[in-house]
Order: sequence, then structure tokens, then C-alpha cells
Amino acid sequence: MRSVRDAAFDVLRQHGMTTLFGNPGSTEVPLLTDLPPDLQLVLALHEGSVVGAATGWALVRDEPALALLHTTAGLGNAVGALATARVNRAPVVAVVGQQDRRHLAQEPFLAGKLEGLAGEYPLGVETPPRAQDVPGALARAAHTARVGRGPALVVVPSGDWAEPAEELPLPSPAVLRTAVDADASAAAELAAMLARADSPALLVGAGADRSETWAALVEVAERLGCPVLQEPFGARAGFPQDHPCFAGHLPADRGRLREVLAAYDLVVAVGAPLVRQYPYEDGALAPPGTRLALVTDDLAEARRSPAAVAYLAPLSEFTAALAAELPARTGPLPRTAARPAPPPPPLEGHPLHARHVLSALAERLPAETVLVEEAPSDRPELHARVPARAPFGFLSAAMGGLGFALPAAVGVRMGAPRRPVVAVVGDGSSLYQIQALWTAAHYGVGVLVVVLANGGYRVLDRLAEREGGEPPWPSLHGVDVAGLARSLGCEARRVGEHEALERELDACVPELAGRAGPLVLEVAVEAERDFRP
Repeated sequence: MRSVRDAAFDVLRQHGMTTLFGNPGSTEVPLLTDLPPDLQLVLALHEGSVVGAATGWALVRDEPALALLHTTAGLGNAVGALATARVNRAPVVAVVGQQDRRHLAQEPFLAGKLEGLAGEYPLGVETPPRAQDVPGALARAAHTARVGRGPALVVVPSGDWAEPAEELPLPSPAVLRTAVDADASAAAELAAMLARADSPALLVGAGADRSETWAALVEVAERLGCPVLQEPFGARAGFPQDHPCFAGHLPADRGRLREVLAAYDLVVAVGAPLVRQYPYEDGALAPPGTRLALVTDDLAEARRSPAAVAYLAPLSEFTAALAAELPARTGPLPRTAARPAPPPPPLEGHPLHARHVLSALAERLPAETVLVEEAPSDRPELHARVPARAPFGFLSAAMGGLGFALPAAVGVRMGAPRRPVVAVVGDGSSLYQIQALWTAAHYGVGVLVVVLANGGYRVLDRLAEREGGEPPWPSLHGVDVAGLARSLGCEARRVGEHEALERELDACVPELAGRAGPLVLEVAVEAERDFRP
């Protein structure tokens, strides 16, 4: 007789979720024992790594990924990563194990109150009333995650998998299609607004990171001959950052933001909030002479926007319609931003800085590289020196929580094994999910991890200085990230000199696309004294 487990596996196959990221416990053993050969479990050593890897996989493939979590402890450990998946708009289906329903009323060992544990971050939480309802719940969760672009949870008691399945159609469509079309009149309205502007600019963000949207935005920018700015703290790049129209990243404080926006009388944001800030400063986001408009496919983003007008529409279709409404421009495009020149090597006996490492990477990385970032104190330098040149060329945690980059890089590389993947992380942030390196080593995931080791949490140090006091936390000197990586099975080396850095990168970067195992380069750098995101 066909079991609920058998029916559930068919649902996973139907939705392309045949790679199962998990850190299983006893409640998941009945599901995973004797796994069929077309399904693969990818073991991670912490639930943050489970969901982080699933998030990277889901984003790079643009399809749902499956994460397995073990009752209260597993879901509790994963909540921060689920929150990141929600803000990064990653379609993740998380199956949360529960104790056998036949004695749940007596609250046995490992029973959990799971439905509200992740708060409002899941798009939905399914608790099937019968074992036979599990396959349908999984199918609905896949649709919810894909259409809503976020995590969806299904709580499954351990005994349900062995129960007999019903031979009835699932209460979920086999295919769920969403209509994608743009309102031509709305595109024409915005085109007319842009035509009336004397000095328009585009502001792009993570929501625009698709090849079709990039192409349409390039056409819009070239027809207008206008600069294109990237949102501050954007989790993905919304425009090719080596294009002549690209004008750099907006600052993340209101004072400098107003100074930049004062040059424009109309700023149209596409796939970006208006405008994410950190930390708080008094005053308006834009000066009085700058009008703001927004194009987004996210209703919540539109509702909280201070724009004069917001258009809720599919971005690729709307931007293509907008480009078609604009007249072609003649003449050369002005180059709006220049990359800083590579710094000279440090003098003998002087330390490396992040700028040396990032410039060396920028000179060597191929355009198709995915760079996953989690080096907060050096992020402005990274943006200035390492442009995203292809769609999905840059990825970071949208809400800023640490512990994303290492597992996400592993998931990205597994999901797109032909693309070079480089994670640039701080030594402090690397420690949040260092366990992800074991998964990379065990499954032969060829990701390059560059650790900018400045010996502390330098963002916190700089923020404490702004407050006018001394930080009470100690430095991280003595933490051996390369040693930790080796203990987890990774090839790892510590680099302290410019020539050694160049040698290492010259040796490994040309082989990244075909690399069959992780490499960690812990690079000792001097902490910067200034932090202006």
C-alpha cells in the first residue's frame, strides 16, 4: 500500500524539491531512512546553515528549496535564517518535525508548540489535521513559497509518514500560474513624468535582479541618458555596475542621501525601497525639489513608501513597457562613476588593508562570479571596487543578520555548479555559521571563502566611537579561522603579505568554475578607522 511518505516524495519531485537540506533528529528519521536514489539529503550541522543553504539554492535557481527542521529546537535555531529568507524573498519550504500525533495530547518528550514559534516571518504555517493531508499541505506550501517569495512551513508528526495515503486528487493544483502583464497606461504615465523631468535618475534594488529587468533598465537608462543608483544595503544588484550609466551606491544616512538626491528633480525607484536607512537621522529622505516614484511588485514595499506615486506591477514587463514609451537618445552616454584605482602594495612591514584584497579580487574574478558578502565594516569598499557585472552577481542578507554568507554560498554553488562563487566575509561574521564549511567539504562544493580578518567586530567598534565611548567587548585576536576551517575538512591558509595574496588568487581564481572542494583564505587586514555605509 502506498504510504503518506511515498505520496509526499511524489509532491517533492513534482515541485523540483529533490535536494533536502537538513539537520535531522528523531522526528525526521521515519522520512529519511532508505531515501530513494533520486532524492538527496544535504546534511548541515546547524539549522541556520540548513536554511541559509536552502535560501542560496532557492535564489540562484528561482524555485522552491526544501529545508528539514527538527521540532522546537530546530525551528527555534532556524528562526533568524527564516527571517532572512523572508526579507531576501527566497522560496523555501521548511518541513518541521513534530512528535507522533497519537500521544501529542500528553506532551511527550520533544513535543513542541511550533505553529507560532517563527512569528510572522513564514508566509504560512500548515498543520495537517490528518496524516493523509500531509502531501497536499506540502504542495500548497510549495505554491505559497514560490508565488509569495518567502518561507512556508509544514509541521509533520513523525508517525504520519508511515500512514496509508489516500488515492484522491491533492487539494492543490498541479500547476499554479500567475498572470504577468503590465498596464500600458501606467507605463506611459511614468514615461511622460520622466520626459518632463530636467534631471531624472533611476534607483534600482534587489527586486530588479533578473536578466530581463536588467536589459529593460539598461534600455531605459540609455534612452534617458540618466544615472542609475543602487539602493543602500541592497541584497542584490539591480543593474550592471560596469555600465556607463551606473552612478554608484546611495549612502545609508539621511544627510548624505539628501546631498546626493539634490542633483535630481525626479528619482524613480525600481525594485528598491524608498529608501532603506541605517542608522536613524532626523530629516526627510529627499530634499524638497526631488520627487520620488516607485515601481515594485511588493505590495508592502509600495504601502510604506513615501513616493508621490507608486506602481505595483511585474518589474520585467513594466520596465520593458516603459522603455518602449521613451524616445531613443542620440549621442554618447556620459560615464557617471569611476572605480577607484587599485592601491599600491603596502610597504614592507606594513599590513594589508581590505582595499588591497578587494582590488585583487576585482582584477581577477570573471564576470559571471556570484559574490556573497558578509563583511559589514568593509562593505562600502567592496561596493566601490568589485562591481556586479551579471545578474545574480551579488548576494547578501537583506535584513543584515550575520551567519548568512557561508551557508548561502554553499547553496548557491550547489544550485548553480557552473558559476564561480566567492564568499567575502569578516572574521567575526564567519563564526556565526562556520559549520557550513563542513557541508562544503563533505559534498565537494567548490566555493572560495575570503575572510577579511581584522581581529574584531569593527562595525560595533566604530559605532561605539560615534556614541563617544569605549566598547566593552574584547577583540577576536587569537581566533584561528583557517584552523577552524581545516578542522571541518576544508583546505585553508592564512595570508598576511601582498605577494602571497596575489599568488593564492592567481592560482585559485582561474579554476573556480570547475573547483571540486572549498578553499578558505584567511587574510590578515588592518581595521579601518572610518565606517560610513
